Amino acid sequence: MPESKSSAAGRTSVVIGGTQGIGKEIVKTLAAKGSTVYVSGRTTESAERAAQEIGHGTIGIAVDLAEPDTIAKALASVPNVHNLIIPAIERDANTIADYNVARAIRLVTLKLVGYAEVIHALRDRFSPDASIVLFGGLAMQRPYPGSTTVSTVNGGVVGLVNSLTTELAPVRINAIHPGIIGDSPFWENKDNSHIIARTPLGRLVTMDEIVGSVEFLLDNTGVNGVNLAMDGGWLLK
Repeated sequence: MPESKSSAAGRTSVVIGGTQGIGKEIVKTLAAKGSTVYVSGRTTESAERAAQEIGHGTIGIAVDLAEPDTIAKALASVPNVHNLIIPAIERDANTIADYNVARAIRLVTLKLVGYAEVIHALRDRFSPDASIVLFGGLAMQRPYPGSTTVSTVNGGVVGLVNSLTTELAPVRINAIHPGIIGDSPFWENKDNSHIIARTPLGRLVTMDEIVGSVEFLLDNTGVNGVNLAMDGGWLLK
């Protein structure tokens, strides 16, 4: 039986949006397991601060996905890439009744154009066995008042995966679509009981479980073009 490739040891990983929340947990895990990790924040200060906190030789770089014309230059110092993970998000409550065009354009640019431009900028540096993991979300299937743009861009991540699976071959690309992550900084102090009541698992998924799914998608060389829902079965009820 062939040995599985490690998602970390001796490999170079780039995590776009890794200075806090689930992104930071991904960086911590990969760095601790021996990966050279480039972690991006929106500013040099935030990226370098996170890199110093995480240690293990982590390198901070400033990347603003909402300014796609600046992305190639921001990534110029990154060498060959084995793993690319893009968990960067920006929450936006934007109803049609009170539609904010500027906020909508920013989020669409960040999530769809920004994600695609990162891949475009790094494409010549991907190793043949490279793996990409994008982050979407389940608002595309469970919308809520104000999720107009969020639901739309998360559906767009599915489109990116479907398109780029063919275009980037043999580089693999998959996406994770989390529901509510119970112990994440954004959700841990909120009343999530109504969501738990509708979740067959009987609880919310955890950041460790999301990180484990990222590692699975990076490691398993037979998984490609998959949009993985991580919600404890929430979509079924």
